[in-house]
Amino acid sequence: MLAIDQQSPNIAAGVHINRTAEEVGAGDQGLMFGYATDETEECMPLTVVLAHKLNEKVAELRRNGVLWWARPDTKTQVTCEYCLVGGACIPQRVHTVVISVQHSEKITLEDLRQEVMSKVVKTVIPSQYLDDRTVFHINPCGQFVMGGPQCDAGLTGRKIIVDTYGGWGAHGGGAFSGKDFTKVDRSAAYAARWVAKSLVKSGLCKRCLVQVSYAIGVAEPISITLFHYGTSTKTQKELLKIVNSNFDLRPGRIVRDLNLRNPIYQQTSTYGHFGRDIFPWEKPKILVE
Repeated sequence: MLAIDQQSPNIAAGVHINRTAEEVGAGDQGLMFGYATDETEECMPLTVVLAHKLNEKVAELRRNGVLWWARPDTKTQVTCEYCLVGGACIPQRVHTVVISVQHSEKITLEDLRQEVMSKVVKTVIPSQYLDDRTVFHINPCGQFVMGGPQCDAGLTGRKIIVDTYGGWGAHGGGAFSGKDFTKVDRSAAYAARWVAKSLVKSGLCKRCLVQVSYAIGVAEPISITLFHYGTSTKTQKELLKIVNSNFDLRPGRIVRDLNLRNPIYQQTSTYGHFGRDIFPWEKPKILVE
């Protein structure tokens, strides 16, 4: 049984009814964050980049039959040791790798662990990050035959950290999935990432966190705050001036500039919303100072 109803007319009246695209207000109040770091080509934390790539590799080998025993439900987690140099994050080594792969009953746990180590871990994680102290937990709970919604309650709206930066930066608390682009929980988080990545890729800073906040029904952001962690030769006030002169963070303008009316959202359901250049917010803007 499905029960589909319209959004409250009070919200619609306050957000978009009788308004131009530029005047569309935020669909809710809240604050959103965007983060970028130059430690990887993707301008994402190495920990979450490796975690996503491990999942991608398992899925690839499951589909092509190499891991014939693998099933769709997998989880990964990577812990790295870092050195901070002038506020910038420099990865030193991988401390711990955790992988849980749903599997057929026809494979032993020992064989599964050997195959995951040789065909997934060793092919995904660069050898310079692995050493004899790296800890590997592969299916640490043992058998993982039942998976997906058959054995758990689902994840929509819950996995806000793996959808973003893996615990780095910050998060305003609003999930992405299930929301259209008028909800700034989603669109403004994309825009904040766009801003942060543009600043890092332009060389203005090595690491950046951007916070944007909104009031429901109001188009202009209440505030825009920027942190460069001491990695820029410019002050945060100077960087903020560059942001304000290069980006329009009103919801209607975000939708236009990032083409958020296009059917792009299915691809965000796996491997995170950030770090892949298939998304428009991952294409850095050339900044005018």
